[in-house]
Amino acid sequence: MPSFEVPTARFPMIRTPIVAFDIETIPDPDALRAAGLADAGMDDHDTVLQAQARRLDKTGSDFLPVHCHKVLVVSCAFRNHEGLKIHSFVDHGGQEGQAVQGFFRVIEKHAPQLVSWNGGGFDLPVLHYRGLVHGVVAPKYWDMGEDDRDMKWNNYISRYHTRHLDLMDLLALYQPRANAPMDVLAKLCGFPGKLGMDGSKVYEAWRAGLTDDIRRYCETDVMNTYLLYCRYQLMRGGLSPDEYADEIQVLRQTLGTLAAHEAHWQEYLAAWPQHRPAE
Repeated sequence: MPSFEVPTARFPMIRTPIVAFDIETIPDPDALRAAGLADAGMDDHDTVLQAQARRLDKTGSDFLPVHCHKVLVVSCAFRNHEGLKIHSFVDHGGQEGQAVQGFFRVIEKHAPQLVSWNGGGFDLPVLHYRGLVHGVVAPKYWDMGEDDRDMKWNNYISRYHTRHLDLMDLLALYQPRANAPMDVLAKLCGFPGKLGMDGSKVYEAWRAGLTDDIRRYCETDVMNTYLLYCRYQLMRGGLSPDEYADEIQVLRQTLGTLAAHEAHWQEYLAAWPQHRPAE
């Protein structure tokens, strides 16, 4: 897909680039077979259906183990002092390794602040396993002080470090029972929340050939994540109220420009009320 970048006003809290990210996945039939979660001799779709049914019977949910997912889309909102860029790395058939490597290449090049919602619990572990499968190279990401001593004290791997900020984990004070869905928090803050579909619909949408729709859905989730990050910065004093308001205005203008290229940003803006107390 094309990526779009719009020059914007300087964001005062940026010292390094910020990358909010999200992934969408589909079941990996080979992993399900290797894990013994389905019988041998079935086609891929029947393998997935059987594994989901067994998982539902065992756990009450058909959500499959993390190591049994394949990466379909990695979407990123890249924000630096020059502007905002939305880009997705997509597996259009046999390109999963390239998509995963593309995400880690951003980290290698920019050493950004990573921001996610449940990225520590799902997105990054999936990316780790699939990177291992495909021979992905990401030394900057995995550096815990061996090459750069500063990374010993603040790296992407350690749970309580902030180079990767998992907003859900942090806001719940690292207590799983306090975790909250991003969609709910986004809507409570006046942001659009999920549009188009949710994660449970991705596999069937992929089977129907709707990979671009999945990519668009993932990109709007990334924007929700970035907006929640801005609200978090307002709460912690990283942004003053005026700076926060300026950034919200910049984002509205940027998405308005992107909407000329792709309709999902028109839908996103239409679902985003103009006047909220915090704005």
